[in-house]
Amino acid sequence: MTTTHPHGIPFHEALRVWARIAALSFGGPAGQIAVMHRILVEEKRWIGEERFLHALNYCMLLPGPEAQQLATYIGWLLHRTKGGLVAGALFVAPGFIAILLLSYLYVLLGHAPLIRGVFFGLKAAVLAIVLQAVVRIGSRALKNVVMRVLAAAAFLAIFLFNAPFPLIVLGAALLGYAGGRLGLTAFGGGGGHGTAQAALVHDRDTALGEGLPAHAAPKFAWSFRISGLFLFLWLAPVVTLLLTLGPDDVFSRVAVFFSQMAVVTFGGAYAVLAYVAQEAVGTFGWLRPGEMLDGLGMAETTPGPLIMVTQFVGFLAAFREATSLPPLLAATLGAVLTTWVTFMPCFLWIFAGAPFVERLRGNRALSAALGTITAAVVGVILNLAVWFAIHTLFGETRATSIAGGTLDLPVVATLNWPAVLLAIGAMIALFRLRLGVLPVLGACAALGAAYVLVR
Repeated sequence: MTTTHPHGIPFHEALRVWARIAALSFGGPAGQIAVMHRILVEEKRWIGEERFLHALNYCMLLPGPEAQQLATYIGWLLHRTKGGLVAGALFVAPGFIAILLLSYLYVLLGHAPLIRGVFFGLKAAVLAIVLQAVVRIGSRALKNVVMRVLAAAAFLAIFLFNAPFPLIVLGAALLGYAGGRLGLTAFGGGGGHGTAQAALVHDRDTALGEGLPAHAAPKFAWSFRISGLFLFLWLAPVVTLLLTLGPDDVFSRVAVFFSQMAVVTFGGAYAVLAYVAQEAVGTFGWLRPGEMLDGLGMAETTPGPLIMVTQFVGFLAAFREATSLPPLLAATLGAVLTTWVTFMPCFLWIFAGAPFVERLRGNRALSAALGTITAAVVGVILNLAVWFAIHTLFGETRATSIAGGTLDLPVVATLNWPAVLLAIGAMIALFRLRLGVLPVLGACAALGAAYVLVR
């Protein structure tokens, strides 16, 4: 039996559309949001421009991957809770499967020359892509001196003094909120990845129309029940692991760390990576800096949110430290656990808050908080780019004390010239030739493989 919604969109048709969007969700949040806009607004005309942008603005205020949350929000708007679940889950599923298969390949055949060469090339391309993200987000967010100073302060705090990422986000948010409440022009708000600019599609000309569906009206009882359910689904595995395995077990640490990450990672995937690199590499020692780059290369070349790189981190952590289980089984469980605690909160935020999102429209203080968070994230991502460059282009680093902080500075004699040339080529391709991310990744992977095989 075909299930339809009062606005007339059959659920089975929506299922096909969400599967199509999931299969095309390459290129990071900007590309993914553009794909959703093209299909849902311009092609299908299921929702209008104003409603789409309003949903996007709400998702930008939340921690976590905004593109996946936007899919969940619109799926919920069109077909209630099951629509949100299907849209959000389908957005994640292709990337999860692809990265899991690549992770198996990585640990089983990672030392083979061909595989080493592919990842050697991908690292150089990823460095250029992260630098592109700094420029792209910075050009949008750093509109005045205050925002530029905030970005510089965030960079120095994390680069020089190893300040925790959550503390940087909290400080920026409080500063922006206060500036917005005071009406200061420097805190005018910002953020968002934007959408493709096309002919305006008015809400009244779409299947959903201008009115709010009956199920989308604020209902405290429903929100309380759905929030409790998803809070339980998110935290029950975490509590169970802590009680049965103890806080020092790798599965417990993975569950707790990525649950914390799900709450504090505002500002997009690259900000998440800075936090994960800071903790997973530096604090827990689950993987090496170069392996973090390899994981990002996997996420860049597969569909789905770039935050799926965390799945690779959980995979390697369990593969190396869960000695009581066969390594591949432990790694698979680590990947599933990481994905679960990363994305379950995303459903919680949407289902609990979406019915009340109209109250956020035009809120100056919240918009200003988002703008200052985005400015701070530019500094955080710049730190990530520097960190990646040091560990991609140099073979060794040396701990050095500077201004009360400790830095891992590169040993100049270990500069890897082939990596430098590949990275420069990738930057030229992205910044001057304006090639897409996937062609650049493919070309660098091929050149890296050829170099390693010939050498």
